[in-house]
Amino acid sequence: MDDVIVRVVETCASHPSQWDAWTAEGHYLFLHYRLGIGTVEEHPDCDPRSWTNEAWETGRSRTVKEWNDDTNEGYMLLAEFLTAAGLRLAADADGSCR
Repeated sequence: MDDVIVRVVETCASHPSQWDAWTAEGHYLFLHYRLGIGTVEEHPDCDPRSWTNEAWETGRSRTVKEWNDDTNEGYMLLAEFLTAAGLRLAADADGSCR
């Protein structure tokens, strides 16, 4: 998986912290942080209705990275999340909030 994020949209600004993100290769990632647990999931697209059991079973949806920082926190800045996940934001990335 490509580790460069070219577009990111904050979908929840507080507890939990979460973002929709797209890589330079066009892959969609769901970034989520809650209760000290960070997850990066790859899905067919940003519509949660596409994240079906079939998508998980066939590998079109998958957990790319997961960690627990043992803080039980529910909020994390995007920059901190990306560092923890081993991802990086492209210098010309498109970022916004919903």
